[in-house]
Amino acid sequence: MSPDPLASLKDWHLPAPLSWWPPAPGWWILAGFALAGVLVALRWWWLRRRRGALSRAALRELEALRSSLATAGDGRAFVAAVSRLLRRLALGRYPREQAAGLCGEAWLAFLDATGGEGGFSEGPGRVLADGIYRADPMVGAGFDPQPLYRLAATWIRAQGTEASTDASAQRPSPRGDRDRSSGPLSSVGRETGR
Repeated sequence: MSPDPLASLKDWHLPAPLSWWPPAPGWWILAGFALAGVLVALRWWWLRRRRGALSRAALRELEALRSSLATAGDGRAFVAAVSRLLRRLALGRYPREQAAGLCGEAWLAFLDATGGEGGFSEGPGRVLADGIYRADPMVGAGFDPQPLYRLAATWIRAQGTEASTDASAQRPSPRGDRDRSSGPLSSVGRETGR
């Protein structure tokens, strides 16, 4: 009898394991989309952070103004400094044509329209229009600086959270007529004298 021909066959041999490198084209496409998503997220985060930097600096300056009011007690200087701070932030945040020449009622209406919600024209912010012309707004008028401080802080915070697509598109280049050498809020309001 002849030997079984199937007995001499070798067992199954498995192919070599698949290598993880180089990946298939689908993985390259997926990696490209993931990288694009990360870049878009980083750009969004950077723009949001940059937009809020001016507001954070303004809030720190407002806090310094409040502490100087507590030590010096000069209400007129506090009101004038808050008005200058708000104007500098408005000039840094909105186009010059929209904010630079405003004063009195128009300035208060602008502040209300851009985040004041009526607190400047009808509330404690009203002192910004006429308080700097009084001898001392804290005497005789019953001026309490805390509501003005809170209103100014609320307006500043609103500037950091609003979308600034049309405002930044119309704003002039930072290399233009402003000198930013001594801080983000240092010279924005010097041109107007307010």
